[in-house]
Amino acid sequence: MKIIILIFLILINSSVWSQSGADIMNSARNRIQMETMSTRSRMVITARNGNTTEMMIDQYSKDGPNGSRAMIVFQRPANVAGTRFLTMDNASGGTDQWIFLPATGRSRRISATESGGSFMGTDFSYSDISLADRDVSLDTHNLLREEILNGNPVYVIESIPRDTSYQYSRVITWIDRNNYLMYKAEMFNRRNELIKSMEMSDFRDVQGRITPMQTSMATVSAGTSTTIYMEIVRYDDNIPEGVFTTAFLETGRP
Repeated sequence: MKIIILIFLILINSSVWSQSGADIMNSARNRIQMETMSTRSRMVITARNGNTTEMMIDQYSKDGPNGSRAMIVFQRPANVAGTRFLTMDNASGGTDQWIFLPATGRSRRISATESGGSFMGTDFSYSDISLADRDVSLDTHNLLREEILNGNPVYVIESIPRDTSYQYSRVITWIDRNNYLMYKAEMFNRRNELIKSMEMSDFRDVQGRITPMQTSMATVSAGTSTTIYMEIVRYDDNIPEGVFTTAFLETGRP
């Protein structure tokens, strides 16, 4: 009996570890199959003293020949209304980004040196905006361990960027073993200090896709956080190609 139990445990262990960290991360990032995604969200920024600022944004996403493309449009408050942000994956696996500010009346490209900067005063950086769609090949992914998180069995994956200029030295992600939902991620700097923590929650079935309706990003040292509450989510709407252009960025018209 002891021999049978031992063999059983070995088989369980080998089946778990047969998946590489890259395989698991790829499954997590490609979990939701869709042509397009349209959302309306409430973004709440919480300062260290507890004061909050709220913004309303619309986002349109679509797969393209090189990967994902997304347009974010700020609807309110008045001081940010009309601000638009375009992000597009490129053939090299990286991301190109542009922003339009109504105050200047023109768009500009976000440089690589700006990618780690705050996005519109939130706890998300410019590169954080496309973190969930980051090309798996840009990092080395290691399966560190398995554990239980909030009652769910999860893989714990360490992702180390191949490009040393990337804003994080490593990212640790907690991914559900059964359905590849991403629950949590922790980001570290070059001194191996935890600087940000992101959590996804309030998972709901939307058109047959399990979708996190709440995403929170906290900046550890600053004591601040930004939470995105998705109020409307639609998959596979017909979004015109013209939405994902610099022309739309400047005019708001496809």
